[in-house]
Amino acid sequence: MSTPFLVGNGAGFSGDRVDAPIPVVRSLVARGLPAALFFETLGERTVALAQLERRRDPELGYEPMLERLLEPILKDCVTHRIPILGNFGAANPPAAARLIARLAVRLGLPDCRIAVVTGDDVTSSIALDQLPVHEADDSIETKSARLVSANAYIGAAPLVEALRQGADVVVAGRTSDPALAIAPLVHHFGWSFEDWEKLAIGAACGHLLECGSQVTGGVFWDPGCKDIPDPWNIGFPIAEVTAEGGLVITKPEDTGGIVDLRTVKEQLLYELHDPARYITPDVVLDIMGCTVEQLGKDRVAVRGLRGHPAPDTLKVTACFEGTWLGEGEVSVAGPNALARAKATADVLLRRLGMRGLPVRARVDLIGVASVHDSDDGALWRGYQGPEPPEVRIRLAAEGSDRDAVDQAAREVLALLCCGTAGTGGARWRLTPRILTRSYLVLRERVPTSVKVRTAQEMAA
Repeated sequence: MSTPFLVGNGAGFSGDRVDAPIPVVRSLVARGLPAALFFETLGERTVALAQLERRRDPELGYEPMLERLLEPILKDCVTHRIPILGNFGAANPPAAARLIARLAVRLGLPDCRIAVVTGDDVTSSIALDQLPVHEADDSIETKSARLVSANAYIGAAPLVEALRQGADVVVAGRTSDPALAIAPLVHHFGWSFEDWEKLAIGAACGHLLECGSQVTGGVFWDPGCKDIPDPWNIGFPIAEVTAEGGLVITKPEDTGGIVDLRTVKEQLLYELHDPARYITPDVVLDIMGCTVEQLGKDRVAVRGLRGHPAPDTLKVTACFEGTWLGEGEVSVAGPNALARAKATADVLLRRLGMRGLPVRARVDLIGVASVHDSDDGALWRGYQGPEPPEVRIRLAAEGSDRDAVDQAAREVLALLCCGTAGTGGARWRLTPRILTRSYLVLRERVPTSVKVRTAQEMAA
């Protein structure tokens, strides 16, 4: 068996723990094996929000926590030749790269080579109305909506090219999640982009690691049912991959969390519509024959993965300006809290009708009925259980008229004086909603480019 290549994950979404990469890099360095680190920080709406941010300031539109994520680990990664890959460029990879360049110079790394991968943003280059709609998204109405962004899920090839050109940090926008792991594996082992079995290993590696701590106990632990050690210090995952296609999932030794058959199975099945055809830009992954084996503490081997030829098309996710969401919350506590909460909910809905506000609204009584309730509040209206010591009342209002939605949410604020006895802790906010619709485009219509420069050159 050949020397394994290590792939570490430093983030599973935008908003993840900023100190998570530190023990991962510490472990990669200590083990002394060839390695790479990737950050997956984009969701389908994240890039649209980044585009809106870029409109406000041309030097923004990338992962807002980028500097906090990289500052503690950049020097160790560059020094120990551990390339960093990330889709943290979001809507503005060049600006993200400039930030990293300034950081590198400040850390005494002027020769750090930074690659910018572009081409995923097809907002102005492709007419969406000429593309087939992906899966069931044809039921989503967008004709009257204003386009915010359209980004294609690009594959690993431009990332591999960046590594071939000696990049220490690869900054991309919308890539597929598995591509962030496939790229360093293809570069290191020299795998062909037509070796579907090997690419399947890379895709599975990326898929298992893409959500960070989800494969090491995050969104898995359930006190008393599925306990994990030290959940305040969950270790993010590391994969060991061999040239022959061996794949083992583990994590840093000095961290909490757990890697076992359950966590790996849960993440393996995450977001898989068809386990025989998990489509990525680089390969179609088939896990129907997959097996997992616990090799030891926090070490799980994944075997039996198959790969099929890559699709001719790429997925394009377009984001449109949607309606407005207004939210308001207020609390009641103490004796008779339930009756006061129900009365407050009724008052809020009556107020919206009385004022003729054109919104769709619902009220939830958090602590009584919320997650499982319907818009008509059937569960909280019929609740006959124990008297809760406190209830948080939440009003949500949605509509196309910004002012009307704002006024609806502000009705909660007015309860500080107009509400029942013991009402307090009011808050409200107004948020623009993003509507997403996915399309398919021939991959040759999405050319990409790679530019590599030193930090000193980029920061000048």
